[in-house]
This record gives sequence, C-alpha cells and structure tokens, in this order.
Amino acid sequence: MGRTSRIPGFHKLSVEERLKIVREFAELSEDEMAVLGKRGHLDIQTADRMIENVIGTFELPLGIAANMIINGKDYLIPMVVEESSVVAGVTNAARMARSGGGFFTSSTGPVMIAQIQAVNVTDPYGARLRLYEKKDEILGIANEQDPILVEMGGGAKDIEVRVIETALGPMVITHLIVDTRDAMGANAVNTMAEAIAPYVGEWINGRVYLRILSNLADRRLVRASVRVKKEEFKGAEEVLDGMVYAWAFADADPYRAATHNKGIMNGISATVIATGNDFRAIEAGAHSYASRTGRYSSLTHWEKDQNGDLVGTIELPMAVGLIGGATKIHPLSRLVIKILGVKTATELGEIIGAVGLCQNLAALRALAGEGIQKGHMSLHAKNIAVAAGATGDLIDRVAKRMIEEGKIRMDRAAELLKEFKK
Repeated sequence: MGRTSRIPGFHKLSVEERLKIVREFAELSEDEMAVLGKRGHLDIQTADRMIENVIGTFELPLGIAANMIINGKDYLIPMVVEESSVVAGVTNAARMARSGGGFFTSSTGPVMIAQIQAVNVTDPYGARLRLYEKKDEILGIANEQDPILVEMGGGAKDIEVRVIETALGPMVITHLIVDTRDAMGANAVNTMAEAIAPYVGEWINGRVYLRILSNLADRRLVRASVRVKKEEFKGAEEVLDGMVYAWAFADADPYRAATHNKGIMNGISATVIATGNDFRAIEAGAHSYASRTGRYSSLTHWEKDQNGDLVGTIELPMAVGLIGGATKIHPLSRLVIKILGVKTATELGEIIGAVGLCQNLAALRALAGEGIQKGHMSLHAKNIAVAAGATGDLIDRVAKRMIEEGKIRMDRAAELLKEFKK
C-alpha cells in the first residue's frame, strides 16, 4: 500500500505527532526535520540579502492540509496563513472530494507575457504590421538574453501586437510570448523586454516607455475539477442545492464575488506563500482574470450532474516557479517543495489551483450549512483567548466556555480569564 494523505484526526494530534507523519510521508532526513523543528528558519544574513532595510524576520503559522488526492496522487499541502479555519476547511473538503476520486487538473503550460509600450506613433496600425514583419528578429534578440532557458526548451516563442485607445491617444503594445519552463519568469521576460524595446521604438518611429511583464498570465492557466458524491451530504440535499445557489449568487453579483473569490485565494495564497512564490502576482492575475468579461465574477463554477452529485471547476492564471526567488533561497520553502514532492512548475501550479477549488468547496459547504461564523469563530476562539492574556491550559478552558456560550468576544474572554484565575 502506497503513502496516503488520508489521515483521520490529524488536527487532534500533537505537533510532534504531525511532524512524524510528515517526515514519513515526505521521507525527510534528520537535517530536514531539524529545519522544521527550528523556530526562526530564516537567518538574518539571508533575509538582509532578500529585501532592503532588514531589521528582523516575521513568521506566520505553517500548517498541513491532509486528505488531498490530485490526479490520483496523494499530497500533503503546506499552507502559511494567519486566518483560522483555512487549513481545517481544505482538510475537510479534501476528505469529501475523495468520494469522487479527488481533484483532477490540467494546464496550458508555463507561458508568460512581456509588454512593450510605444506611444507617439503616427501610423499605429501600419506600425503594428511592421512589427509582425520583424517577428524573427524580435525573437532572436529576446532569446540571446537567456540561452540557458532556450537550451531547456523555453524562451521567446511568439509576438502579439495590439493597438489600444487610451486617454492620451493610441498606443502600440507589443506582447512577447515567452515559455519560462520551471521559473516564475518575471526576471527572464523583463530582461527580454528591455533588450527589445530600443529596436521597437526605432522600427515604428515611436517613443517606448514601459517594458515589463503582465501578471494577467492568461496563457498560463491551470484548471481543476472535482465531483463530490451526493452521499457525502448524508441526505441533506438542501445543503447541496444551497451551495449551487451560493455560487450562482457570486457569479452574478460582484459584491458577493469579491468575498467568494477572496475565500478561494485564502487557500491559494497560503500555499503560494509556503512555496516562496509571489502571492501578490497570483492575486493580481486571479482577480484580473475574474474580470476578463468586463464584469467581475466567480473564479469557480458549481453545478449538479445527472446523478445529483456536486461538480466544481476552477480556471485561473498561475505563474509559479521552482527556480529563482525565495523558492530557492528560503530554507523552509525548499523543504515545503520536498513535502509536496513536485518536480515541475506546471505540477506545482496545478496543485495550487486544486487547493483553491478545495477551499471554495469548504466555504460553500459552511455557508449553505451551519453558516460561516459557527465553524470559523469556534476556531478563532483560541486566538481571542490568547489576545485576552490566557496562557497554557487556560487558553483551551476560556475558548471552550466561549464556544459553549456562543459569546466569542474579547470582553467575555477577559471575564472568563479573571474567573478561572481565581
């Protein structure tokens, strides 16, 4: 029997017991376990090389979402997040998804877009065609910038030239289409755009300003699907129907879609952060993609199939990498990649997409069932107890009483703490 991410009661185990399971699952060495056991994983010298004006490091909790099956393979999902119920939600929803075989994913490949902006062009449409005539030269100049990427099968592959109308007149925008392989690709595409820019300005007799990547990576999409059997709802068909109605609300109304998609990004960003990738880029790409029709709507789609089972899908840009940036520099991010067991940026992106769909499943299940606050605030009760000054066993005692009373508030936590200390 192979390894499995199905771990009943994972949340009830001690930190040490969880670490033991992760160690066996990912076959971690003693040195790697020492990294996980160390408090303060990023040394100050490394931190000082990563950003400016460093005075210290800042940590968030690293949790493991269990139960995930993606394309028939078991995964443990590392997640870095401060919000209660995110990891628990993914773990529970992943268990539900096992009823239909887990999550299934696909993607379009690691293709990024660099943009070169040209203005003050007297004949923008003629200029557009002149740039297409220069396509081979453009690609050649771009690929001279990164011969290693080209050797690996990547590099600049195509161009796309657009004329857009703006408040300051027409602009000629050249898109350089680049296969970045296992890199996120920002540095590669930006370097190529810088090299091309002077030639573009000369060929079309225009002034070039911006030359930078786009985070609307709509040529680098990941897709995930899941089918949850109706039996998982234990006869509560109204909950299943409520989930589909909740999705339809989000798809039609941007006020609901904003929170709906934020919930999806709870799972996605937590996993992106854990791997050392750029979560701001992923957030920007996702929300831009949700607006691509001119109206902001849901990143997911939920429906019932002919058997009455719940079917969910997601599609969004996912520009993540395994080389470059914090992914290779941060010791804990390197270890997270080993826990995931991924070998390519494409596989990593597909996993993260599945996590987003899983998080959405968890949120809709809560919304259509007991309501989002019951589960979320129960998990949040311990945070309130700590904020009120509780330590040790008092944290659990205060949290338990607040949950029983349904009064999960700072003032009540302070009162209970005072009472228990007597």
